[in-house]
Order: sequence, then structure tokens, then C-alpha cells
Amino acid sequence: MYAIIKCGGKQYKVSEGDILNVDKLSKEPKEAVEITDVIAVNDGALKTGKDVANATVTAEVIVEGRDKKVIIYKKRRRKDSKLKRGFRRSFTKIRITKIAA
Repeated sequence: MYAIIKCGGKQYKVSEGDILNVDKLSKEPKEAVEITDVIAVNDGALKTGKDVANATVTAEVIVEGRDKKVIIYKKRRRKDSKLKRGFRRSFTKIRITKIAA
């Protein structure tokens, strides 16, 4: 059984026991998170739309953190124009515990 959920503007395909990094949720470790924005559920047959209107996915927060730094470097040739920037994404690592369709 798997579900397709929307969290932080991104879509994820999840099943029970999966661990994934989503955008920061500002929750404490071991706190339960309920995701109600379910797009589709497959439990033998794919259900979408009105069939998954009441579906929820329950997850447990493992840890919050920040990813490795990504370097953005822009250079225009022969113009002595350079720009170097860094970016670190804040994330929340969650474990999917239950899919209720």
C-alpha cells in the first residue's frame, strides 16, 4: 500500500515505514504529524479525487536539521563579474507510521 502526499509544495510517494526529508515543519522529535493533503492511495486499486477526501497519513518526527551547503557560482566571461553564494536547506526528517484511506 502506498500514498502520494503533498507536503511543502512537493509531492512524495510514501508507504508505511518510509523515512523522508520534507521542508521544515517546526515540530519536536517524537511528535506526531498528520498530513491530510493526500492526492492518491493505492491499496490494490488506485483511488483519487473524492475517494481519498478523508484519507490521512500519520508520520513521526525523527529530527530537524540542515542539508549540506550547495554553492551557486555565476560568472560572466571577460567582464570580471563573479558571484558566489551558498544555500543550506532546513529540513525535518519524518517516518511514515500509518496510511488511513
